[in-house]
Amino acid sequence: MWQAASTGRHFVGSRLRNGVTTQARGLQSYATLCQAASMHDLPLTLASCLSERFTSQARGIHSFPMMFQAVPTHPLPQPSGILAWLAGDEPSNVPALYEPMHGIHLPPHLSSDMKPGETKITKLKNGVRVASENSPGPTSIVGIYIDSGSIHESPSVNGVSHLLERMAFKSTSNRSHFRLVREVEAIGGNIMANASREQMAYTADSIKTYMPEMVELLVDCVRNSMYYDWEVHDQLVRVKAEIGEIANNPQSILLEALHSAGYAGALGQPLLAPEASLHKLNGEVLIDFVSRNYTAGRIVLAASGCDHDELLQIAEPLLSDLGGGGPPTPSATEYVGGDWRQAADSPKTHIALAFEVPGGWRNEKDSFAVTVLQTLLGGGGSFSAGGPGKGMYSRLYSRVLNKYEQVQSFTAFNSIYNNTGIFSIHATSGSDFVPYLVDLATKEFIAVATPGEVTDAELQRAKNTTISAVLMNLESRVVVTEDIGRQILTYGNRKPLSEFIQGVQSLSLQDVSGVAQKIIATPLTMASWGDVVQVPRFDQVANRFS
Repeated sequence: MWQAASTGRHFVGSRLRNGVTTQARGLQSYATLCQAASMHDLPLTLASCLSERFTSQARGIHSFPMMFQAVPTHPLPQPSGILAWLAGDEPSNVPALYEPMHGIHLPPHLSSDMKPGETKITKLKNGVRVASENSPGPTSIVGIYIDSGSIHESPSVNGVSHLLERMAFKSTSNRSHFRLVREVEAIGGNIMANASREQMAYTADSIKTYMPEMVELLVDCVRNSMYYDWEVHDQLVRVKAEIGEIANNPQSILLEALHSAGYAGALGQPLLAPEASLHKLNGEVLIDFVSRNYTAGRIVLAASGCDHDELLQIAEPLLSDLGGGGPPTPSATEYVGGDWRQAADSPKTHIALAFEVPGGWRNEKDSFAVTVLQTLLGGGGSFSAGGPGKGMYSRLYSRVLNKYEQVQSFTAFNSIYNNTGIFSIHATSGSDFVPYLVDLATKEFIAVATPGEVTDAELQRAKNTTISAVLMNLESRVVVTEDIGRQILTYGNRKPLSEFIQGVQSLSLQDVSGVAQKIIATPLTMASWGDVVQVPRFDQVANRFS
C-alpha cells in the first residue's frame, strides 16, 4: 500500500510540473490517465478520481451542500496542499477535536443522586424467603434456590442431586412433560436447572408479561414432580452416557478427584452420579430426598427485573403452605489432603496441586483475598492470552507459559463453599516434562506466599481485573438472580456490591501473601491423570511446603 501511494505521488508530481496548463485546458482524458496509471502502477481508482477532478474543474463544477440532515452540519477540517487540490476542498477553520462544537446538544449526565438497585427480601411465615431486584428492560429472570446438594446425600445412594438436575421440568401432578415444554415454548421462555455440592437451582426467564406464569411453573416443578419410573429410567440412561463422556475430560475428572482425595465426609462425596450407584436410584429415592431437603426454611425465590410487591403477590399463595423446618445441620466434612492417580492412554499428563481455603465464603476478608489471588496467578492454555482472570499479564502466563514451550496449560482455579474450599493449580504437559511441571507449580505457590515476591503493580492489576469481571458479570440478569439466591442461602442477606469493591480495593500485599501462607500451610492434595509414571511421589512434593 505504501509502495502504491509513493508511486502515485511520483506520478502526480510529474503531472504538476506540466500542471497548470493541463488543469486550465482540461485536456487530460480518462483514457490517457488510465494509460499513465498502467505505466506508473497507479491504481485505476485514483486515475478515475483524477479524471473526474480535472473534468469538474475544467467545467467549473463544484460540490453541492447536503440538505435535510438529522443533526446540524458543521464544516469539517480539510487537508491542504496537493491533497486539498486533488479533492477540490478549501482549508477550513473549524475547532480541533478536543474543543466542543457549537450547536450540539448532548444528553444530560446521570444525576449524582442515583443509587444502585435495591434488593428487597420478604420472609414468609413458613420460612420461605422471596427476594428481588427491579431493573429496566423487557425481560425478567426468576429462580428457586434450595440449600440442598450432594453433601446431603446418603453415601449409599450417591448421585441423587445429579439425577434431580436431569429430572427437572419433567411431568408433575398438574402437567405432563410435553405440556410443560409447549407452555414454555408458547411464551418464548427458557428454563434451566443446575446442581452443585451445596445448592440446587431452578431458573426461568421470559419477558416481563409472562413472569407470573414462569413463577407458577417453577413452583409446580419443584413441589409437584411425579418422578415416573419411565422418565427416571430414561434419564439414568442419559446420565450413564454423560459419565462416559466425562471420563474423557481430564479437567472434570481432576476436580472430582481433588474432592474425593482431599475431603473426608460430605464434600468428599461425588457430585456426578457414580456408575456403581445408578442401579440404586429410582423414583422413590428421589421423592424421599426431596421431601427431606426441599423444605420451606431452605428455599429462596429470587428474581431480577420485576416489581417485588407483584412477585410477592404471586409467590405467597404458591409457597405459603410448604412445610419444613429451617436450615439443615452442617454436614460433617474435614479436609485431610491426599493423593489420587489414574493411568490413561494419553501422551499428555494432567496434574493438579491443591490446598484448603479455610473458612470458605463465610470468612469474607480471606475470600476476597483468595479471589484476587486466583486472578493474580491467572494462567490459561498455551494459546490463550485474554479474558478476565487470565492472560499475558498474569503470573502463570508470564512466568511459565511464556517461557516453557513444553507446558500446554497452566491455570489457577478455586472451588469455594460456605465453610471451606480448595485452591488449585492445574497443569498439562507431555509425560517427560512432568517432574519439572510439578516443580514449577510448587515454586509458584511458594512465590505468592513469600512477602516481597508480588509487586504493587501486579496486585493492582489483579484487583482491577477482579472488580471489572464481577461488574461485567452482574450486567446479566441471570447472574444477578443467581447472586441474590445464593448469597441469601449463604449469608442470610445480599451484601451490597460496594462492600465487595471496597473489600477488594483495601487488600494489601501483606493480605494476599498472608492468605497464600494460610493456604499452603494446609495438607496438600494431589491428583494426576494420563501417563502418571513420572509424576513425583506425593511425600516428596508435600515436604517442599513444610
